[in-house]
Amino acid sequence: MSRTFSNLARIEFAPPKYLSLPTAGIDVSASGIKVVAFKETLHGLEFADFAEERLAPGTIQNSEVADRAAIISTLKGIAQRFGIRYANITLPESRGYLFEASVPGDSMREWRTAVERRLDEYVPLPSTEVAFDIVPFAKQGTNTLVVGIGYARRVVESTLQNFRDAGITVRAIESEIFALPRALLPHHNEETVLIIDIGKTTTKLLVVSHRLPRFATTLDIGGHALTLAVQKHFGVTEEEAKRVKAERGLVVGAENEEYLAAMLSTVAVIREEIVRRLDYWQTRASSVGAYAPVTRAILVGGNATVRGLPEYLGSALKIPVELGDVFKNMASRNDWLPPLDYTESLAYGTAIGLTLREYVP
Repeated sequence: MSRTFSNLARIEFAPPKYLSLPTAGIDVSASGIKVVAFKETLHGLEFADFAEERLAPGTIQNSEVADRAAIISTLKGIAQRFGIRYANITLPESRGYLFEASVPGDSMREWRTAVERRLDEYVPLPSTEVAFDIVPFAKQGTNTLVVGIGYARRVVESTLQNFRDAGITVRAIESEIFALPRALLPHHNEETVLIIDIGKTTTKLLVVSHRLPRFATTLDIGGHALTLAVQKHFGVTEEEAKRVKAERGLVVGAENEEYLAAMLSTVAVIREEIVRRLDYWQTRASSVGAYAPVTRAILVGGNATVRGLPEYLGSALKIPVELGDVFKNMASRNDWLPPLDYTESLAYGTAIGLTLREYVP
């Protein structure tokens, strides 16, 4: 049976929803829980459901769950509201250890065994307390270069337990730095790009090559710092400050000097940290054959759409900076219009990438 006919049969003769057991992508972060589910149509993937449930401040602190009951309660509500029984879920970058290893062998089993023997070189934890996974990246003579991620086993087990207690079966668990590129870059993409994910309280920097993470770090400053700068300057509420930030951004305008100075004093901190990390990578790429230079940067996250931000960052990074498209691997916009506003969609990249595990390699 041809692949085309097989896909058509799955759509035209799809089993009832209670039998098809769709898998959702659920992204848990300090600001809230985002959920995405897809449906297959004749012209590609579309949203079946999507939502964000806000979490009270302090529910998650320093990427660790502080109020377990609140997380479980929110997950239960999401599961009941959307009929979710199965999910792909994520772990935060800041709790994991990204590594690369050149290992012998010709199979995943051999590669994993080779990594496990030297695991303490890649993850600064006792090997018995580590859960890890690897993905092959490239051949290196008789060896294979693999990209891996390791987490403290207790982090993985406690996360899985939260979902079990909420009545959700986890089909896959992975780091957010593996999920996000799946949404932003097409299959077989070989570029080396910098992904800048600006959230509410953090900014994640991710260098990706062949859609796999090669470098990742989290900055403890995000878009909320810009909101606070606007609040302080104008003496307004948080909601009003968000509106002003969205309208004025970083664009120079008449009678805008004092406001712009307040914004730049904060965003410059983010910019300088990004420049420092990018310079490190570009220098490494110029001297080590296994590393390619970054050619462009992609902005995503709930605070990525500040007016003038791509241009402001691009002037310092010396590479093109553009806003991302988290719908890149879904149905063409000629056939389908996402129900999610574009500016809002940039916060759903990780959840979309998790859901795409079921459809896109």
